[in-house]
Amino acid sequence: MQTVSDAPAILVRDLRKAYGSTEALQGIDFEVARGEVFGLLGPNGAGKTTTVEILEGYRERSGGIVSVLDMDPGQRPIQLRRRVGIVLQSSGMYRHLTVREAVEHWAALYPDPRDVDETVALAGLEDKADQRTRRLSGGQLRRLDFALALVGDPELVFLDEPTTGFDPAARRSAWETVRRLQALGKTVLLTTHYLDEAQALCDRVAIVKDGRVLAVGAPAQLGVGGTSRYRVSWRDGAGELVAQETDDPTALLHRLTSAALARGEALADLSVTRPSLEDVYLELTAEEAR
Repeated sequence: MQTVSDAPAILVRDLRKAYGSTEALQGIDFEVARGEVFGLLGPNGAGKTTTVEILEGYRERSGGIVSVLDMDPGQRPIQLRRRVGIVLQSSGMYRHLTVREAVEHWAALYPDPRDVDETVALAGLEDKADQRTRRLSGGQLRRLDFALALVGDPELVFLDEPTTGFDPAARRSAWETVRRLQALGKTVLLTTHYLDEAQALCDRVAIVKDGRVLAVGAPAQLGVGGTSRYRVSWRDGAGELVAQETDDPTALLHRLTSAALARGEALADLSVTRPSLEDVYLELTAEEAR
């Protein structure tokens, strides 16, 4: 039985990867707590997949410190591979096998696998357990990828762009699977360029661009430059929409409502909002591009 450590599930310090004179990763730092769903966000070419492949032990790093479940993945220890599940961007499957047969095959590779039928149900494939994989839809095949990653009962699951190319219904099904993983106490590292996906699933995210981390934090609280800004908007007497950003909306709302009451007017369409993850992402990446 594994001993639970107080250390983070993943620790990354000054992670670097160079291909000749090209630096794909330029000193990345982040950590992932045990039981957390952590997202790596960024455009194509940001360094997300390179980072994950180093954490999985499939790619050598050029420098920095990396610890995954208290082990160095660069040494490819068998103990680490037994405790990790991986869902790649794309994968192949024996087309003549049924879903249950495929999961049974994978289960035989692990010393203490999860029950096959339980795993099939966790992936939402109970009704397709006896279906040949060649007859599965794209979304169902992706659920099978989840099942194969989960049958070893991993502590940590890597999901690399798990819903790329999915229709909305298939994406929502995949999201539910991720939520089930967290409910089971699993740690999940998710890479995606879908900001709504990160907003819906992740406890914290790191925004990555050009091989560097631009910001780390909870999606709902992540502010540009470390601030928590609010946007207050309303319609003035002429009906024009007015907006103002502030770190503390209380004083601004007091002034606005007091003045409106003194004039005997209503503040039409008054709203107070915080920047969405998309707002933060676009502003950060735009700043870096300038």
